[in-house]
Amino acid sequence: MELREILPYVDHTELNPAATWEAIRTLCDDAVTYGTATVCIPPCYVRRAANYLGDRLPVCTVIGFPHGNSPTAAKAYEAAQVVAAGAAEVDMVVNIGWVKDGLFDAVTDEIRIVKQAVGKAVLKVIIEACLLTEEEKIALCRCVTEAGADFIKTSTGFSTGGATVEDIRLFAVHVGKNVKIKAAGGIRTPEAATAMLEAGAHRIGASALVKLAKEQ
Repeated sequence: MELREILPYVDHTELNPAATWEAIRTLCDDAVTYGTATVCIPPCYVRRAANYLGDRLPVCTVIGFPHGNSPTAAKAYEAAQVVAAGAAEVDMVVNIGWVKDGLFDAVTDEIRIVKQAVGKAVLKVIIEACLLTEEEKIALCRCVTEAGADFIKTSTGFSTGGATVEDIRLFAVHVGKNVKIKAAGGIRTPEAATAMLEAGAHRIGASALVKLAKEQ
């Protein structure tokens, strides 16, 4: 796929903890110029970005990020707050410790509670696939599906690895028909993004692809 064909699938992302408003505003301007799906930004900038963008582009943000081990009530509160501030999409991190303990009912319940908190907003569930076994990934596909989330997402981009084509293919087999897939982490070229989309991804989380477009 050509880069211009890929950009509408991209969540143009800036989650550096040192990101300033000037960096976020530039991100927003570039996302509008190059026609990405959303901007994905830290929660503290959601209201300002939503006001700045108006109806030009949806705002996505993250909660329970990047470790996923904050209390469920805190995640739900944070989710409700960012939606009230203008977020149209919310990417939450699962409690990976619970996954490792095999507490999949608790994981499902937490996702369901956060989905209720975001209401009509899109909920993407980050499972940090690089830390998981294949069996855990398959179990989380069921959790995400049963809880009514909208997307399963590979990675935060802050752990030991990012998206892989193999994981996208695995998700495509095991998620429910109403669950889409977001590939994120380490996707820096049109070729890598194309491979993810062809494997079954519906959205790409990336910061590098718009930069490439600006250089062309």
